[in-house]
Amino acid sequence: MQDKLRSFLSPALERWRRFSDNWPRLSRIVKWTSAAGIAGLAVLLLAWVAVLLTVPTRRELQQVRAQIASDIYTSDSLLLGRYYNEYRTVVPVEEIPQHVLDALVATEDERFFQHEGIDYRSWARVLVKTILQGDEGGGGGSTISQQLAKNLFPRRDYLLFSLVVNKVREIAIARRLERAYSKKELLGLYLNTVPFPENVFGIDVAARRFFSKPPSELLVEEGATLVGTLRATTYYNPARFPERARQRRDVVLGQMVRNGYIDTAVGDSLHALPLALNYNPVIRNEDIAPYFLAYVRKELEQILADIRKPDGEPYNLYTDGLKVYTTLEGQMQRIAEAVVQEHLGEMQSRFDEHWRNRTAPWMDVRTVERAMKQSRRYQFLKQKGLGEEQILQAFEQPDSMAIFTWEGPRRVWMSPMDSIRHHLGLLQVGFIAMEPYTGFVRAWVGGIDFDFFQYDHVTARRQAGSVFKPVVYTQALRSGIEPCEQIPNELVVYHEYAKGDWAVKDWRRDDPEPHFTPDGKDEDDWIPQNADGLYGGSYSLEGALVNSVNTVTVKLIMRMGVEPVADLARNMGITTDIPPEPSIALGTAEVSLYDMSSVFATLASQGRQVRPRVIRRIESHDGEVLAEFGQQPAVQAVDSSLAAMMTRMLESVATVGTASRLRWRYGLYNVPLAGKTGTSQNHADGWFIGYTPRLVVGAWVGGDSPLVRFRNFENGQGAATALPVCAMFLRQVLKEPGLEAWQGGEFGKLPPEELRRLDCPLRIKSPEELLRDSLMADSLYRDSLRLADSLLLDMPVLEQGR
Repeated sequence: MQDKLRSFLSPALERWRRFSDNWPRLSRIVKWTSAAGIAGLAVLLLAWVAVLLTVPTRRELQQVRAQIASDIYTSDSLLLGRYYNEYRTVVPVEEIPQHVLDALVATEDERFFQHEGIDYRSWARVLVKTILQGDEGGGGGSTISQQLAKNLFPRRDYLLFSLVVNKVREIAIARRLERAYSKKELLGLYLNTVPFPENVFGIDVAARRFFSKPPSELLVEEGATLVGTLRATTYYNPARFPERARQRRDVVLGQMVRNGYIDTAVGDSLHALPLALNYNPVIRNEDIAPYFLAYVRKELEQILADIRKPDGEPYNLYTDGLKVYTTLEGQMQRIAEAVVQEHLGEMQSRFDEHWRNRTAPWMDVRTVERAMKQSRRYQFLKQKGLGEEQILQAFEQPDSMAIFTWEGPRRVWMSPMDSIRHHLGLLQVGFIAMEPYTGFVRAWVGGIDFDFFQYDHVTARRQAGSVFKPVVYTQALRSGIEPCEQIPNELVVYHEYAKGDWAVKDWRRDDPEPHFTPDGKDEDDWIPQNADGLYGGSYSLEGALVNSVNTVTVKLIMRMGVEPVADLARNMGITTDIPPEPSIALGTAEVSLYDMSSVFATLASQGRQVRPRVIRRIESHDGEVLAEFGQQPAVQAVDSSLAAMMTRMLESVATVGTASRLRWRYGLYNVPLAGKTGTSQNHADGWFIGYTPRLVVGAWVGGDSPLVRFRNFENGQGAATALPVCAMFLRQVLKEPGLEAWQGGEFGKLPPEELRRLDCPLRIKSPEELLRDSLMADSLYRDSLRLADSLLLDMPVLEQGR
């Protein structure tokens, strides 16, 4: 009996012993399982909280709008370009063909019209068909509504729980989208937001890029091609991989047959068609005015910061689909760019020949290193954390480089440092054309090629040279100096006895703190000299301006004081700092072409201050006018009669002065035209700014470094470098059909009493010059008599009657 009892209890006792032995391990398993369960519940709770906090309401979803590119137009309503985060335009779903919607549903979400945002059967199908069987046509696990939720509300970072939280969030948004929109509206919203190949967004931009047509004109096979690319936009890019795209298109067509959207016969006929692209990679107006577009972008960002949407948020230039109408005139812009292409290309050839077989001063180590550090490549390597030595090694390593040439971009094998040296030796340009009374900018060229050089020379600051002189002479008239007062043209030594205390040097006056250079010259001495090296006689104000006489100009500013001239310059449009030095009379201040054009526009508009204006009107995506800019407020910077007198003097500059080649070389004879040339120290900067009654034009030409320059004044002066750009532009504009609004006109007439104030010799010669001229004339007279006598002696005797 005991044996039976023992045999009956032994297994149970053995199991109890084993359980007792394993209890510590089992207890740990229980603890870990409990912890895992609690953690799982915590994750689900976190996901649910995140969904509650971040999922938009149904009302918010009804107001959702995809990011839409803003369109920028010229004044004649030509599309100039677009600003965007995502290159997208939006079209109503009614303008999307039904066959495109059918292709999308057949390929991406077969049961789209049966579910309410979540297709549970699709999840199982993905596991079985897509993963196990490799069926490419079976579609993905996410519905169109879920994909749309992800497009509209990008995933967020929730650390370790990101995948779970984002998936739950997308499911919740998809369900709400289904309640906020009809099925067809969801398809339209999806096609307007989804990315297509080459980083374009929305069916409208994709249709225009790959088939050069709006979505409404897409054929069935074309729509299938675009829908097919959604599976993998790079892999199925029809422009780069046409065979892959064709195969993928056929899969889409097969899905349409399978789901009953087209019959088998139609599907077979479409399968046989080739992939007929009409590729248009640039969907804008031929890439004109890139520098202008970059400047307009900055202006718009400032303007839009103060304009609010109905919800109180500021408008976003890159996402709100604005329509911006600029002041640029498309026809004028094309003329300006063609002129720059012609003149700068020819001048670069002369410049290269000018320096052939000579050591260029801009090739020194310091200048090249400065240019290297300003390059985008250097900034990129710096951001990656490379040291100076590593960056220098990278710049010396040869590679396949695209460089600028006037024959077009060229792919060459050279080091980045050599490409820096090549580009450093190129002449650059800035050009602007604007209306004098409105300030509307009609043409803008900021450089020779925006793809290679983004630095805008319209807004860049450089020494103005003699183009600044009209400010000095305007202030002279305002100060009461008579136009006909004769001012001696003589070399004068000026000395700065204290900071800002300049005067004609008095050799008997003690200098409390003399400063001498190593060669024994006083650093505080200044001897302004004329560009032609000629002195003697005297000039009226008009004569000195016409001939750009430095000595007279400096006498004027010494007489008036520096501050009144600087104040007037600011009132006429200069926004940069003007140093309190008398040398500003000769253009040593660094100013921009943008500002100097304002100065001349002030004179052209009868003394009213005029700032360049680039934007006419801003509209919302729905057509509401958000801002409009018309006539500028009239602020009188210069008395109108003095402005008219300055215009008369600048007309003389353009007729008989330093800018006279406008007439005799470029044929602008019967055109009211005023202007002034300018050349900075060492002829590093060439300037010309002029105006007709209806247009102000200005140009600057030089190198990115002041060391990039011609060696002589003849080639480097503004009359030879910058003036031709304006002259060739005006010559074309003033005869071009369609631009009559900027042709013709007359400058205001001066009253008789003002004309009498200008009625005097431009220059009076000194007694020494008169004596020299008399002696020279006498010598010429005697030479002519001797020549006549010799000719008479050598003449044969004519027979009578012959």
